[in-house]
Amino acid sequence: MGPPNRTRTPQMAPAGEALKAVVLCLLAWAGLATGDRVYVHPFHLLFYPKSTCVQLEKPSMETPKEPTFTPVPIQAKTAPVDEEALRAQLVLVAEKLEAEDRLRAAQVGMMANFMGFRMYKMLSEMAGEGGTTVLSPTALFGTLASFYLGALDPTASQLQSLLGAPGEDQGCTSRLDGHRVLSALQATQGLLVAQGGDSDRAPLLLSTVVGLFTAPDLRLKRPFVQGLAAFAPVVLPRSLDLSSDPELAAEKISRFLQAVTGWAAGRPPAGPGAGSTLLFSTSVHFQGRMKGFSLLSGPQEFWVDNSTSVSVPMLSGTGVFQHWADVQNNFSVTRVPMGGSAFLLLIQPSCASDLDRVEALVFHHDFLAWMKNLSPRAIRLTMPALELQGSYDLQDLLARAKLPTLLGTEANLGRISDADLRVGEVVNSILFELKEDEEEQPAESAQQPSVSEALEVTLNSPFLFAIYEKDSGALHFLGHVDNPLK
Repeated sequence: MGPPNRTRTPQMAPAGEALKAVVLCLLAWAGLATGDRVYVHPFHLLFYPKSTCVQLEKPSMETPKEPTFTPVPIQAKTAPVDEEALRAQLVLVAEKLEAEDRLRAAQVGMMANFMGFRMYKMLSEMAGEGGTTVLSPTALFGTLASFYLGALDPTASQLQSLLGAPGEDQGCTSRLDGHRVLSALQATQGLLVAQGGDSDRAPLLLSTVVGLFTAPDLRLKRPFVQGLAAFAPVVLPRSLDLSSDPELAAEKISRFLQAVTGWAAGRPPAGPGAGSTLLFSTSVHFQGRMKGFSLLSGPQEFWVDNSTSVSVPMLSGTGVFQHWADVQNNFSVTRVPMGGSAFLLLIQPSCASDLDRVEALVFHHDFLAWMKNLSPRAIRLTMPALELQGSYDLQDLLARAKLPTLLGTEANLGRISDADLRVGEVVNSILFELKEDEEEQPAESAQQPSVSEALEVTLNSPFLFAIYEKDSGALHFLGHVDNPLK
């Protein structure tokens, strides 16, 4: 039997129409989410408040210049990332959230989801046949919001539209406050890893590292770099020669990031383009341990297509999970708790060749609407242990979205540097891991359904997954697995 058929998404509309479509969808979804409650503008908590605008718009005889610095050379000694400390820092953020902070987190989660769905389609197209795809909507959104923080008009207005918040006019109170946006994004990260009262579950790791790789003489504005700390607690400005040997520069950046983080994620950067003075890198590591799941004794078959299988390590566990089988559209969904309010969603087509059709159906702006169909079911779940690496240049996605010049040579990034800044690659890299529970498995108890009573759900052919945090509504990871070994 031949390989599964794949469908391709049609070309994107022109930039202005595409941005308007995203905004209209976002507003429509916000209206659905509010139900019969009084409508509130979905972005008001992320805009500059009037009091701040009054201060910003006060006439001043002389605006003080922002302090700048030259990044240290890339070969300077750098302490390795402490991921446990980063997790503890995010947990502390979640514990201190007030009601308004949670509303901001929900607003940013909604905006990041829309951005994520749009870019995921393009990334999946770029991966082509048989390619595993993994994308972090929150990391993607955070990267673009970081550039918004460093932008001036007209680039700032264009980035705001792309982020999904329409500027109703050019007034200050209709402009996103970049610091608020990044702080709200940090809140979504904290809510994901916070365990709440569920201390029995293995902690989730979520680490974000930003690298700012500059030409040797480029000076960066200190307030911009400091402002990135909400999105990425580890920000590494480093300088190196980007022009004489781009391949060597890319190799140095890759070695530096692997040495500092301890993990490699996806392909190394291809290297700076001609004349580039800045490479922006966002690296994300997620690790979840499946409570109550253990490795099966030996590798199991995973069917890449109807005629090809590979041997992969498999996890298995029995429990009561939320489940739904959509008979009409021939796919099923299983929701597995990962922490206090974090869940793993597994979407399995009834036929492996339907993966692209199901992907187009479920990874859409109303993705979470059908979760009301889930109901508890005793299940024995078997799935691959995952260690997925993904990497892409955001510039490529912007080009596919008909926005090739947004971060190009004409971009006004005057809040990043006073120099004539030329952005090369904007690399987003992900290491996504799902592993077995490290604790010894308890003997079967009355609370655990027996294997004979449980529905068998086995993911041994291509499937989709998502990591979802219910309090903010943020989808932190989206992906499809064609082959767990790639």
